[in-house]
Amino acid sequence: MTDERSASGAGGVLVVGGGISGLTTALEAAEVGKDVFLIEKNPYMGGRVAQLNQYFPKLCPPSCGLEINFKRVKNNRKIRMYTMTEVQSVSGSAGMYQVTLETRPRGVNNNCTGCNACVEVCPQERDNDFNFGMDKSKAIYKAHEMAFPMKYVIDAQACDKCGKCVEACRYNAIELDMAAKTMTVDVSSIVWATGWNPYDPTKMENLKYGSSQAIITNMMMERLAAPGGPTDGRILRPGDNKEPESFAFVQCAGSRDENHLEYCSYICCMATLKQITYIRERYPEARVTVFYIDLRSPGKYEKFREKLMADDKVTFIKGKVADIIAEDDGGVTVVAENAVTGEKVHAKVDLAVLATGMEPAGQAAAAKVGVDMDSNGFIISDAGKGMFAAGCAKKAADVVTSTQNSTAAALKAIQASR
Repeated sequence: MTDERSASGAGGVLVVGGGISGLTTALEAAEVGKDVFLIEKNPYMGGRVAQLNQYFPKLCPPSCGLEINFKRVKNNRKIRMYTMTEVQSVSGSAGMYQVTLETRPRGVNNNCTGCNACVEVCPQERDNDFNFGMDKSKAIYKAHEMAFPMKYVIDAQACDKCGKCVEACRYNAIELDMAAKTMTVDVSSIVWATGWNPYDPTKMENLKYGSSQAIITNMMMERLAAPGGPTDGRILRPGDNKEPESFAFVQCAGSRDENHLEYCSYICCMATLKQITYIRERYPEARVTVFYIDLRSPGKYEKFREKLMADDKVTFIKGKVADIIAEDDGGVTVVAENAVTGEKVHAKVDLAVLATGMEPAGQAAAAKVGVDMDSNGFIISDAGKGMFAAGCAKKAADVVTSTQNSTAAALKAIQASR
């Protein structure tokens, strides 16, 4: 591990997290003249939005919002961006923070042109975590087609250091012995934009995730529907690549449950409604059943919900799912009780989608440096300390709400760093 000199950002802002919220915060602060350090633990910027097929309000692909932000970050000299980087320690106080950062070795330097020669000769494979393990990538890889920065990265766990990528690279971009680096930055305020993780579906034993490849999560559905996903945008059942003729959505998978996530994750209902439009576009005759506790489609989205509820091929059942049973033909049977009629329902489908909740991703990082959190792990802003939360680090929210509260966080961070 190597150490770098302290980087002066006195009066500046550290933004932790490079998803849509972190990008928004960094740009808002930098474009009024503040020095910004923008760090991201992944090898790429864009966070969860980069994994979506479409997002509200216009059902745009991620490129709509991310591409312009990437360009703005690249062209803004006030922003210093570091991927594969995390906070190790924070000392000092508001206006005078010293933050130690650690950057893991990428194995690929700035000479990389993205030519793909290294991937073509790499003999090792890994589960592709960007696609939730539904396909493979090589040990040296580019996370996705829109990856920013557009550089490859080596998975140290999968790489056996055979050296074939070094031989294939004409630009001397591969450094198999690259070491981790630490640096200390001086900033006046810190914005935590650490985003969210899908709630672990294996924790809900009755939903039997892992017992059948016909049981997936809502984020897996996003990747299946995405043009750059594991099936190039075709919604196919993992494992046997069957084109499903029937679907079930299980709402509140982990949310509003005292044994899991106590709160409503806000976006799950809208995500399911959106994903029904994916199915309609691909399979207009497919049958869809939605099991829900309550359907929440705030404000202008009510008409969107009403349109889908009027679809004669979509059935909405108010009732909590008790069990999902794997069937011999590769499908599953979803078992629930209709809360309105009292009838026990058995829905045999080709693919079941768990609408897993949003869990704040920054809990471990925040706890490590003593940042205040509420009982659910969301970070609490404290202007007196110069610490602020943005996006889904603050609360479960959609993209629009996240960018709005990220702008607010940037303004507060600017005020705290005067």
